[in-house]
Parts: sequence; C-alpha cells; structure tokens
Amino acid sequence: MAGNAAMAATPPGQTLANANACMGCHAVNRKLVGPSFQQIASKYKDDPQATAKLSQKIKRGGAGVWGSIPMPAHPSMSDANIRVLVDWVMAGSPAK
Repeated sequence: MAGNAAMAATPPGQTLANANACMGCHAVNRKLVGPSFQQIASKYKDDPQATAKLSQKIKRGGAGVWGSIPMPAHPSMSDANIRVLVDWVMAGSPAK
C-alpha cells in the first residue's frame, strides 16, 4: 500500500524519466553526466521553441549543447510521453 501511495505522489514526468533511464545521466537539481533538469528548464525558460527543441532532442538524441558527451536517442518513446516529460522538465522538475 505504501508503494502505491508513493507512486501516486510521483509526477508523471518523473515516472517517465525513471522508466526511460534519463536519471542515469540527469538529476533533478544537480549535474551528473548531463545537466540537471532544473538547469535545462532555466536555459530554455524564455525560448518559445523550447518544447519543440527538447522534444526533438529526446526523440533523436544529440550532442554539443551541454558538452561533448552525446545524449542517446529515444525513438520508441511516444510523442505524448515526450511531451509529458518536457512539460515536467520545463516546470522545474518538481520532485514529490
């Protein structure tokens, strides 16, 4: 029962980040291999194209924006799930 309550409190974007190995390279509030999700939100906060740019980066992968270590592509992640993940990141990645 406690496990179900914890899952219910976890934002959907964080659940997707956990399920798709995002947390192996990114953390909510500190740099790991890649930037923190909060750093990403800060960098793109005033960019009206942020959702499209980040969605494309998740789907296709890439390198060079944050350094030379490439981000792997996630071509099998649905566009709907990518949008949930990007919305969570852009909201400042609140962890519950």
